[in-house]
Amino acid sequence: MNLPKTETLLLEQKDHALHITLNRPKARNAMSLQMVNELMSVFESIESDETIRAVVLRGSEGYFCAGGDIKDMAGARAALGNKAEGDEDPFFTLNRAFGRMITYANQIPQVLIVVTEGAVLGGGFGLACISDVALSLNTTKFGLPETGLGILPAQIAPFVVTRIGLTQARRLALLGARFDGNEALRLGIVHECHDSIESLDAALDTALLQVKRCAPKANRLTKKLILAVGQEPLETLLDSAAKSFAESVQGAEGQEGTMAFIQKRDPSWFK
Repeated sequence: MNLPKTETLLLEQKDHALHITLNRPKARNAMSLQMVNELMSVFESIESDETIRAVVLRGSEGYFCAGGDIKDMAGARAALGNKAEGDEDPFFTLNRAFGRMITYANQIPQVLIVVTEGAVLGGGFGLACISDVALSLNTTKFGLPETGLGILPAQIAPFVVTRIGLTQARRLALLGARFDGNEALRLGIVHECHDSIESLDAALDTALLQVKRCAPKANRLTKKLILAVGQEPLETLLDSAAKSFAESVQGAEGQEGTMAFIQKRDPSWFK
């Protein structure tokens, strides 16, 4: 596997999982444009790699992500003063770069596991909302602070609505609400909430083991199917799903899974 070189991310492949650590601890892992671009490069580089079955996204030194980088905002403001006629607005460029990255991350075929600690604000909140599995400490602080800063959660709002529904998304965004991991669990932003790092790490190990029990290709096709719900006409979607099902049953994974079940053994992909 050829991963891109990164300065704001730590990358490590362990067994079937790629661990990505946001690594700007002095800025509480705030999302800089460089980090956005590096994340995009990593996601693009692994999309077709079937040896990577899970991606773990976490922040360094006890913080997940404190939102957007203020220095980038200042840089965009300076660039605005030098913008020539016809040039793209630097604030638009900055904002949409994150939007393109989170949209891409949302549909990667791997199981995306997000582990949240410390602060989960703004863009970090958006990343939590596109995860397949989200694990949290009960002390983690979540929030959508944008409206209190005179701006809007422009690129993450659709993903927040999809995650928790329109009613709760309106409340959180329009009040700039802050809340802890227990409330995030109640709202459905995270799937598990733990009271210690040890328990959180054990939950991550369990999730990764569960991913390993699932057939790699079947998992990829299942995620694709789930993400297509509401995006395609139902009959078209079900026809496509039936075709994939028929191919899976008759394919290598389907045959191996059936034989493993009959023989009461682990399938070959669980190694």
